Amino acid sequence: MTQDAYGGTAVDLPSENFVAASSGRLFTLALLICGQHRAEAEDLLQGVLERAYRRWPRICRDGDPARYVRKMLVNASVDRWRRLRRMPEVPVPSPDAGLTVADQAAVVADQDELLRALATLPVRQRAVIVLRYLEDLSEAQTSAVLGCSEGTVKSQTSRALARLRGVTGAGGPARPDQRHGPEQRNAGGRDD
Repeated sequence: MTQDAYGGTAVDLPSENFVAASSGRLFTLALLICGQHRAEAEDLLQGVLERAYRRWPRICRDGDPARYVRKMLVNASVDRWRRLRRMPEVPVPSPDAGLTVADQAAVVADQDELLRALATLPVRQRAVIVLRYLEDLSEAQTSAVLGCSEGTVKSQTSRALARLRGVTGAGGPARPDQRHGPEQRNAGGRDD
C-alpha cells in the first residue's frame, strides 16, 4: 500500500488489472441489472468503467475497488432509468414503416447452396470465381492477382462454372450479362 494524492492509502492495483480481473463479473451484474439487454449492459458497464478510471486513486483509497465499482454500476443504472422516465427514448420511424419484410429463407438457402458448391471446387477454380464474380475483377486483373495468363483465367472460369452448374443443378449462364444461348451463337449465321 502507498499514500495517494488524497492522503489515504491506495491499493497498488492498476485499473487495467482490475478491469481484466473483474470485467466478467461486472458484465454479468450489468446484464442482470439491465434485464438481459446485452447492448444496454455493455453501454452501462463501459460508462462506469470510464468514470472509475478517472477516479481510480480515490476509489482505491478504501482498499475495496470492486465494492465501489459495483455501487457505481447500480447507481448508474438507477440514474439511467430516471433519465428515461423523464425523457423516454422514442424510436425513430423508419422510412419503410408499415411495409412487410419478405421471407429471406430462400435467399439464405441459395447462399448456403452456393457456398457449399464453391467449397467443392479446386482451390484455383474457386479463386478465379471469387475474384471474377464476387470481387468483380476483369480477366486481366484476375490473371495479375493469380500470376497466370488470361487464357488460364478463362479456362478455369469455364470449368468452374460448369462444375457449379452441375453441383447446383442450374442450367443457365452464371451471370445475367453473359448471353451464350443458341440464339446468340447463331445470330451472326455462324455456329461457334
